[in-house]
Amino acid sequence: MRFEALALDGAWLIYLEPIQDDRGFFARTFCVNEFRAHGLETEFSQHSISCSLSKGAVRGMHFQREPHSEVKLVRCLSGSIWDVIIDIRSGSPTYRNWRGFELSETNGAQLYIPKGFAHGFQTLTDNASVNYLTSEFHAPNAAAGIRYDDPTFGIKWPLPVSIIADKDLRWPAFEA
Repeated sequence: MRFEALALDGAWLIYLEPIQDDRGFFARTFCVNEFRAHGLETEFSQHSISCSLSKGAVRGMHFQREPHSEVKLVRCLSGSIWDVIIDIRSGSPTYRNWRGFELSETNGAQLYIPKGFAHGFQTLTDNASVNYLTSEFHAPNAAAGIRYDDPTFGIKWPLPVSIIADKDLRWPAFEA
């Protein structure tokens, strides 16, 4: 794996380094030793998958409040997504900054999202499947979010929104 530190403090893109032969390829997507060497979380309590059927679908912007804040490791298994993170840690040097990254089955990139970030994505293709590793168990009472179109951040989504959950439309505007 190749680790690339991002401009948002504590966030990383992690690229697979596949070994190819006539059968296809093999690549590690996680290694405790390599993650530990970069100072990253190595214990993931839950592994989850989502599948979005329609191009342009938006999921997010989600996070869990303390004491259930979580690290996420996100990878697109099929199709392609525009994955967005926002640093909402008030003491961070990158507070209120956001970045977007294309994750796809083709590029195999993974996004490491530290605690204290809101996360969401838009599907760039139909039938996009996304795998999540999270460092904490889902705590419904700590689940929170920010509207995907909150003017505080001005996120530039690449496509018109084709579908979004009612709960994601009800998230409040960001409060500093």
